[in-house]
Amino acid sequence: MTQSRSPHLRLGLFIAAIAFLLDQITKWIVVVPLSLETKPYGTIELMSVFNLTWAENCGISLSMFANCNDTTRWTLVAVTAVVAGAVAVWMTREKARGDVIALALILGGALGNIVDRVRHGYVVDFADLHFGDFRPFMIFNVADACITIGVLLLVARALLLGEKAPAAADKPAKE
Repeated sequence: MTQSRSPHLRLGLFIAAIAFLLDQITKWIVVVPLSLETKPYGTIELMSVFNLTWAENCGISLSMFANCNDTTRWTLVAVTAVVAGAVAVWMTREKARGDVIALALILGGALGNIVDRVRHGYVVDFADLHFGDFRPFMIFNVADACITIGVLLLVARALLLGEKAPAAADKPAKE
């Protein structure tokens, strides 16, 4: 039996492309015009709670497995590419518009981080949200935010929507 194409695939591909482009544009701004890496402490304070702070992430989320060598680099490129491929296939088959949007955010973010690893050997992170010394998040980028939002949307939709209730015709009649 063949799986039919998602009715929301074009929307998903558009959102994935926008997420990817926003990620790459913001990283270019941080790297080229702002030259954030060369600033004192690699930081530009924008607001009392938000800085642009240079960070090179050789690992995965939360900088786990951070080891800046070629083996780690290309392994993470390959693993992320496999995950992105699986997300893309899922997106082509998904019927629920909300899930397609969530998957598109994950796909666009994953592709943005893959490009960084291939180009630089690490992912460029720069968004530094903080409240005094308290940092609820590691330094991140637009791709990371898209991936996180996409995953949270999938989890929320799964938990909140769950299985649909049976139709009224399927319910036993009251006596």
